[in-house]
Amino acid sequence: MITKKSLDRRTLLRGTGVAFALPLLDAMLPAMTAHASTVASSQHLKRIGYVYVPMGYFSKEWKPTGDSLDQLPSSLSPLQPLAKDISVLSGLDLKNAYPGSHATSNSAFLSAAKAKLTESTDYYLGTTVDQIAAKKIGSSTQLPSLELAMDLLSTVGQCDNGYACVYQNNLSWSSPTTPLPAEAHPRLVFESLFGAGGNTQQRREALRQQASLLDSVTSEISRLKKRVGAADREKIESYLENVRDVELRIQKAEQSVLENPLPDLDRPTGVPAQYADHARLMFDLQLLAFQGDITRVTTFQLAREASNRTYPEIGVPDPHHPITHHGGNIEKLQKVAKINRFHVELFAEFLSKLKATPEGDGNLLDHSLFLYGSGMGDPDAHDHSDLPILVAGGAAGQHRGGKHIQFQTPTPLSNLHLTLLNKVGVPLETFADSTGTIDHLFDPVAI
Repeated sequence: MITKKSLDRRTLLRGTGVAFALPLLDAMLPAMTAHASTVASSQHLKRIGYVYVPMGYFSKEWKPTGDSLDQLPSSLSPLQPLAKDISVLSGLDLKNAYPGSHATSNSAFLSAAKAKLTESTDYYLGTTVDQIAAKKIGSSTQLPSLELAMDLLSTVGQCDNGYACVYQNNLSWSSPTTPLPAEAHPRLVFESLFGAGGNTQQRREALRQQASLLDSVTSEISRLKKRVGAADREKIESYLENVRDVELRIQKAEQSVLENPLPDLDRPTGVPAQYADHARLMFDLQLLAFQGDITRVTTFQLAREASNRTYPEIGVPDPHHPITHHGGNIEKLQKVAKINRFHVELFAEFLSKLKATPEGDGNLLDHSLFLYGSGMGDPDAHDHSDLPILVAGGAAGQHRGGKHIQFQTPTPLSNLHLTLLNKVGVPLETFADSTGTIDHLFDPVAI
């Protein structure tokens, strides 16, 4: 009934100082009957990603008015073409983030745990959901998880109301005492995915000397194409074009910074000067990591809590943090809404690219789950209730989007975390302060 597959799922293209994992090809699947093929199609790789945005939202421009997503409000409008792939959830809270602060908004988002009040190195939090997932579904990949950020900061000491900066800097914790630093430099992320040998400085220097990483695997690519069918050859070409595109954009960013005579103390060589270009590049690196099955778990901090980043490209020249202390001022609230929409737009572009990338009987978005949101609700009050939260992705056919789920009483965000973990194959009965699962977010058939 089942014959030997011609390629192993973990096939790598090896060149000088680099090994490329390949996307899922037909040649990696066993030949089988139509029935067996149908069974296999429901067991595609499961991936989960978390995207964090800081300092809450303007709820009037975010929350849908009804139970459907037929007409999304302004801040979510970039997701309208993807409405069937997303669900918006209102009424979730983070009780363990109180007393309200920027540090605890960030630290509690994936841990739902109470941070120890300390300015020193005796910090203590909890293991975050991404790392719980990574121990289960990331054990067979090159990288168990990938932690990314947008801000190149290494602040230490006290950052917010007596809380150590570690709570504000790190979304991911592999244990209550082990925060995992996030990488914001696209060159270093690219190297972590595709490698170049040696320490960080040696890898960077080696990559600069290469016209392209792909050049070192050209002959192996040619041999591989002779072993697979036309559809697989097209997938390989598409994947490698994406790799080359990301590489060229990194090189272009490096060159533009090198040619700039002004000193830039905050932005190391290779980081795009424009925020949106940087964010898109970091999202594209995540797409490559998923497509090549290099990792199945990602976290991405789109901006840091208490960030004073400005967004003049969308008509908000004011620093982000001060305008979130809006005091009910409608002009400030509208600027908050513009920033909310800008972040959502970048996320929507990423989801669209995932949906346009074929895999198996669907696409990458079909076989993934993402949680997008903030650990803060109303930023002026520094509260952690009625959080801006949405879920995206097909979850291997189980998530039917287009819903606005509204909880009538405050419900722990940990309930959603527990639900998503169960759906990607990490069975747990409880997580942090959870009181149950949100089963109506998904179809009743378990993955």
